[in-house]
Amino acid sequence: MALSLSLGGGTVRFSSLELILKNDGKRLYQGTFPVTSLTSLKDQLPEAAAKQFDQVLDHLTSPRQDLQLAHGASLSFATPLVMGILNITPDSFSDGGDFFDAGSVKKRAVEIFKSGANILDVGAESTRPGASEVPVEEELARLKPLFEVIGDLPGPVSVDTRKAAVMAAGLAAGAEIINDVSALSFDTGALEAANAASGIVLMHTRGDPKTMQDNPRYQDVLLDVYDYLEGRIEAAVAAGIPRQKLMIDPGIGFGKTTAHTLELLQGLSLFQGLGRPVLIGVSRKRFLGELGGEKNPKKRLASGLAAALLAAGHGAQIIRTHDVAEMRQALAVFNGFGQGAG
Repeated sequence: MALSLSLGGGTVRFSSLELILKNDGKRLYQGTFPVTSLTSLKDQLPEAAAKQFDQVLDHLTSPRQDLQLAHGASLSFATPLVMGILNITPDSFSDGGDFFDAGSVKKRAVEIFKSGANILDVGAESTRPGASEVPVEEELARLKPLFEVIGDLPGPVSVDTRKAAVMAAGLAAGAEIINDVSALSFDTGALEAANAASGIVLMHTRGDPKTMQDNPRYQDVLLDVYDYLEGRIEAAVAAGIPRQKLMIDPGIGFGKTTAHTLELLQGLSLFQGLGRPVLIGVSRKRFLGELGGEKNPKKRLASGLAAALLAAGHGAQIIRTHDVAEMRQALAVFNGFGQGAG
């Protein structure tokens, strides 16, 4: 066997792996092994565990399939993609109230793509900690300027929403990706509505935005989030959504303390075991302010790049960011190191 293996088929490689055996969410055993010993390691496992070992190892190492878009286009996950953020809200934590009419939405969207975004993610309901739910009619009204110009944009658009009616309207207008912070669990019609998308992001959160930061607790945050996302993947597949459409997001800052966030980022490669592209969103988040001592979200660029590159080093396939040009430049250097390895 090779001395190292590719993580998710990308440029990041690993020479050892950590094996965790668990039951009811509790770690029964944990150990680190070189990849050269994996065959002998599997032979020591019970039959059921050995079968699961093979499946997870295949998920860890297999290249992620390209995401097929409309009109024959596709997105490759061979190197990390950049998802640019455009919030059409009056109360988003870092850029609320900046873009409302069709002209300004189109101008800003084009700027984001020109800066190097592979995907534009547009949201009209703030899901920041403490935010109140926005009625579906108001969310649709806020998104109308986007829907009017979406066909003129030079790249794929993702609609960030929890509501089936908004998903359906966005997809009808030409959006290709649904990004749901509730992993299609908030709205009973979401599983059906989202199936019309080319791609779907399933995100983990704990509670709703109004209360999610009220003393969030986990038995084991890394395993709890993993198990939740695995369950939501299977729920989507059971509802008829093709597995290859699905992407996952551990939900940094959504029902997590800074300690939870650090544990998730440091163990992010675990989520490659689910076999789906991993999206990470750390841009301007509160934990960056706590660690870096910066209260103004718009001044957290340096800390955000550091956290995003850590995530890329753990195999993240999509980086969601407000600062597209800077993220694209940082990833170009990151990718250069990977191409020069070996």
